[in-house]
Amino acid sequence: MEQPEQLGLRKADPESCESVDAHWTNQAFQASTAIGLSYPTESCPVLNITAGQQPTQSCTLGDQPVYTVNATDAAEVTKSIQFARKNNIRLVIRDTGHDLLRRSTGYGSLQIWIKYVRQGIDFQATFTPTQKCSKSTWTGSAFRIGGGYTWSDVLGEAASRGVIVVGGGTPSVGCLGGWMQGGGHGPAVHDFGLGADQVLEAQVVLANGQLVTANPCQHSDLFFAIRGGGGGTYGVVLSTTVKAHATVKVAAQQLSFAPLNSSYMRDFMKAVSLVHNAYPDLSDKGMSGYGSWSVASPTPLVYNYNYTLGGPIAANFTTGFTHTVAVFGKTAKEAETIFAPVTAQLADFDGRSLFVNITYSSFPIYAAYYTALSGIESPIGSSAALGSRLLDRKALTSPKLNETLYAIAGTNEEFTSINIVFVGGGQVARDGADPCSGVNPAWRTSYVHNIVARGWAPGADEATRNAVYSDITNVKVRAMKELAPDTGAYMNEGDRFDTEYLQDFYGQHATKLSAIKKKYDPSGVFYCPTCIGSDSWQQDSTGHLCQVK
Repeated sequence: MEQPEQLGLRKADPESCESVDAHWTNQAFQASTAIGLSYPTESCPVLNITAGQQPTQSCTLGDQPVYTVNATDAAEVTKSIQFARKNNIRLVIRDTGHDLLRRSTGYGSLQIWIKYVRQGIDFQATFTPTQKCSKSTWTGSAFRIGGGYTWSDVLGEAASRGVIVVGGGTPSVGCLGGWMQGGGHGPAVHDFGLGADQVLEAQVVLANGQLVTANPCQHSDLFFAIRGGGGGTYGVVLSTTVKAHATVKVAAQQLSFAPLNSSYMRDFMKAVSLVHNAYPDLSDKGMSGYGSWSVASPTPLVYNYNYTLGGPIAANFTTGFTHTVAVFGKTAKEAETIFAPVTAQLADFDGRSLFVNITYSSFPIYAAYYTALSGIESPIGSSAALGSRLLDRKALTSPKLNETLYAIAGTNEEFTSINIVFVGGGQVARDGADPCSGVNPAWRTSYVHNIVARGWAPGADEATRNAVYSDITNVKVRAMKELAPDTGAYMNEGDRFDTEYLQDFYGQHATKLSAIKKKYDPSGVFYCPTCIGSDSWQQDSTGHLCQVK
């Protein structure tokens, strides 16, 4: 039998492998390395040497960059762009590595890493636009975020000043990259608007190496594009100035339910459906938040604390539904009143076929709510296939909703997870009137961004992975498209194999964004899959990019 060295495999270093394996699911660890990703590719599966695992295949970089520039200022970004352009090298831009669609990786590429651009986080009690731009109408407070900071950095500064900055639900997400440029959702979005709509102005390094300011008065078309038209393709954003809002009290509700046993699955799905039916009206009354559900979760979703029904039942449930929602500026009692119609419907199942638990809590300021119930770092480091759809009132109240929920739930063997981003309506809808917003217009009419995901075991073969991808695209996403044919999808958490991505991710803005791309990057220096301009290129079997003729 041939040894690993004879197969062209390097002998594993037990000490190094043990360290990597121990920290693999830690976001800070992944973000600390130039090729660390929250959701890694399958080119080099991690090994648990302690458990006796040994390499069985060649470990390659795959589509990870070959070289990385740890840029610290605009001049270094400019030099990197000019070098890539002169030598016809594929260029990718990376902030924190949270991307799910492989837009910040690329075979044989040079990577510009903006993590080390650190020019400070500056608070302005009253926003003052650059060169006194008369078209900037914001008169409140603002923060200038000068570099590759994460929301944990900025939200701490905001809390110390008694204000709210709209950031991601995960604190380690970067402020300047794909999160903001693709739209950006978080727990404060319903009341204050999407992340992209917070941007008052930005500094951007263009494909020609020039550093420009983009706002409603200068480079207003570029300003439109980076505020929701997708990251990594128009230029390298090095700073933004974003709105700051006065803090408010928050009332929160936590709901969970699960079937008492497998014979009650029909009632469980009815309950899932009725909560979805209620979301538009709940949103219109000020509620928003996040949830998840599954018919067979890999890990427990709903926990039972001393609940009995003629004796003890399951301590926790892998089939279940849970959400945490909030109402800003209200009391817990007011939140309870808003949700009362749904509570009454769920009461018909409680104790008979479902375990149902509802609790309410109050927080004096937004920061306290965020810390307690939202800003949590989940384990990362696993690969998965996912797709999504924005759901409007018509879809959420459709007679076909229940059928769609069954389709996306899948079988017990698929271990499908569905995540509910219930943050639409409110200010998200009202900001559709902003002429400088490049956000997918489908956000303006939708209440829920619905994500469906499946994973696979580390080191799974290509056939297994492809089967999961096919199920997500051709079964689950297709079912959601049939339910909501007139909306679209959130590009940052969409199906990377969506052949209709231009319409689904960008909507009516696709044509305008394509013209802006050609204006600022006519030779295609910036490329990322599913980004504006990517339809001008194709990747061959070796991973090289070739221009479409």
